[in-house]
Amino acid sequence: MLCKILLVVLFLALLAAASAFAGTRYRSGKNRNSGAEHNSETENSSETQNTSKAKSASGTGRSFQLTARKLTFCAIAIALGTVLSNVKLYSFPFGGSVTLLSMLFICLPGCWFGAGTGIITGVAYGILQLLIDPYVIHPAQLLVDYLLAFGAFGLSGLFMDRKNGLVKGYIAGVTGRWIFTTISGWIFFAEYAWEGWNPLPYSMVYNGIYIFAESVVTLLILAIPQVKEAFSRIRKLALE
Repeated sequence: MLCKILLVVLFLALLAAASAFAGTRYRSGKNRNSGAEHNSETENSSETQNTSKAKSASGTGRSFQLTARKLTFCAIAIALGTVLSNVKLYSFPFGGSVTLLSMLFICLPGCWFGAGTGIITGVAYGILQLLIDPYVIHPAQLLVDYLLAFGAFGLSGLFMDRKNGLVKGYIAGVTGRWIFTTISGWIFFAEYAWEGWNPLPYSMVYNGIYIFAESVVTLLILAIPQVKEAFSRIRKLALE
């Protein structure tokens, strides 16, 4: 219990440090922008051309860099996902539970910043889950259940610039997690298969029940216009 408390305190401290650092960088950026107004027209034109080239090279104009702003929003997403993962609407006897939107918040960094940042955020979340509530029977199972399965939430970034990208990205991330948890259940937890069931279909159904049950609840909530608008505003704030 003490270890968990210390982990939470450490994580909150890191989150506060990231937020403070982001604030400092943001103020510095404003000062630099203010000074830049005195530059010549030629310099501004050159900067515009360089920006255009950078956007062309990155495809979407958002390069794969963990800036202070990204770090702050990703840390907040991890914090909210961790808290909500402990709000369990239903827990299954052999692992897995239906939580209150925890998967949604871990998918958000991918939807905001792309698959690369999303995968890193998912892996970080998986490591935190491993530290808080570990269940490991084999090193390979640890890799699949905690790093690959949670890292798959970053697949939400594949739809970051698409229409209804949040919904599509969430479905992609959740499906990725289901695939890896199914593999883990098939290989490492076959002994728990229901009587008369092959381990693979058992794992597909068992893991699908709690993962997609939460997904249905989440998608219904996201269908509410006010909720959709709120997440749209948060995305704009994250990308400013």
